[in-house]
Amino acid sequence: MLKISMKTITFCICGTALLLAGSMAPAQAKSVKIGALMPMTGDLQAYGESCYTGVQLAIEQINEGGGVLGSELQLKLGDTQTKPQPGIDAAQKLVSVENVSAIVGALSSGVTIPVASSVTSSAGVVLMSPASTSPVITNLEDNDFLFRSVPSDAFQGVALAQLVEEAGYENVATLYVNNDYGEGLAVSFEKAFKSKGGTVSQSLAYEPGNASYRGELSKAASKGAEALNLIGYPENGITILRQALEEGLFTKFIFSDGLKAPEIIDSIGAKYLNGSSGTVPQALSDTPSAQNYLSAYKERFGQVPPKPYIDTSYDATFVLALAIEKAGKTDGKAVQEILREVANPPGEKVLPGEWAKAVKLLSEGKDINYVGASGSVDFDENGDVGGTFGHWMIKDGEIVTVKVFEPKM
Repeated sequence: MLKISMKTITFCICGTALLLAGSMAPAQAKSVKIGALMPMTGDLQAYGESCYTGVQLAIEQINEGGGVLGSELQLKLGDTQTKPQPGIDAAQKLVSVENVSAIVGALSSGVTIPVASSVTSSAGVVLMSPASTSPVITNLEDNDFLFRSVPSDAFQGVALAQLVEEAGYENVATLYVNNDYGEGLAVSFEKAFKSKGGTVSQSLAYEPGNASYRGELSKAASKGAEALNLIGYPENGITILRQALEEGLFTKFIFSDGLKAPEIIDSIGAKYLNGSSGTVPQALSDTPSAQNYLSAYKERFGQVPPKPYIDTSYDATFVLALAIEKAGKTDGKAVQEILREVANPPGEKVLPGEWAKAVKLLSEGKDINYVGASGSVDFDENGDVGGTFGHWMIKDGEIVTVKVFEPKM
């Protein structure tokens, strides 16, 4: 017969108690991850680097306020290279390897659309773009997993037409990057400008990455256009502008939001671009939300660059984190179902930087309404938001805001 001493029994009982106690102890909070799909290289690198600072600021403020679900919010970066396939590959890694709960990005519509179609909508992960403005996105089959914190180009085209009319131009030529963003904005602009009695004598697509655009520019100038309406990004935009000036084809320019970058002035020269102007989705800067964001950004990074979509990148990050917090879990479907509840009325207003306040309100079972750095982030049934636009101009070698306005539809 096996003999068991009282000492052994006591040890076993104590050991069992310790195991039970360990199993009943609160589990350590699961790590919470958000992905960022940013063009850190390629045609939109100038914007990827600046937009990433907006994401970083939101992450840092959230973690300083206690994190999400009691855990530090982790940020995982994927470089889209401003190209569809690298963007898809980076998104797949964020979803399958990093197991992110949601993704901020991409910037280019030509990347966001294929990522949503082939990766995030089927994986059940929310993708929120802070910069993709193509009208195609509104009705994209994405299972309601694609949102954006920036207005559609259906509105920017109207704003751009209003700017061109106010500048006194009657006949302009449009040269646009051959992707969803470029085509969508070109079509929207032409429709709006024609409705005002203007003429778009040529509307031509260009392929990114070419060494020469002289053929496209010659055709654009062939029907007496007074100015070139250029819709594109900095890298190829610089080449197009330089060749337009070298050939004497255009001296007056109108720009889309994708070309609001100091790098263009540095490369071409202020004397050739002074007086050129453009539009960009832009919030009013005198609201409490904007002031909270601007003061925090300046304290962390210094002066805010004159580039778009930094504030919308911040907002996308903040509102996604709020959705995870309210959902109480990191599951992508749960985040998607809660998203409009934290961003749309009704509810007590939460402003940029007010993470601890938001968590307290949610813990008390109260509704919240996030009012962002870029304005209200009220998502409609398509995941779109409204907004205002900035009329910007190059003056004395600097990018300045002329006015912020709501386009007249």
